[in-house]
Amino acid sequence: MEEPIVIEEIKTTDGTDVTFPCKVILFNDDWHTFDEVINQLIKATGCSYEKAEALTWEVHTKGKAVVFSGELSECLRVSAILEEIALHTQIES
Repeated sequence: MEEPIVIEEIKTTDGTDVTFPCKVILFNDDWHTFDEVINQLIKATGCSYEKAEALTWEVHTKGKAVVFSGELSECLRVSAILEEIALHTQIES
């Protein structure tokens, strides 16, 4: 006879699972300069100038890019900082 499969459920106080990996996607727009986006990426993620510049070029040429990956709480923080200057972001899991 087969052993039953047990699925363990993890709950948090507010009902949200904040430990699963998420990603912040930044979308291209026609309003912000490269320098504005680069500086905001550095502020939001703590990455190097070179990394922020490369991400900005990817957003510009492809229309969007994953600019950060991590726990939901960190993604929300990064997204909020990027949106301080009205950049358009989306969080995906």
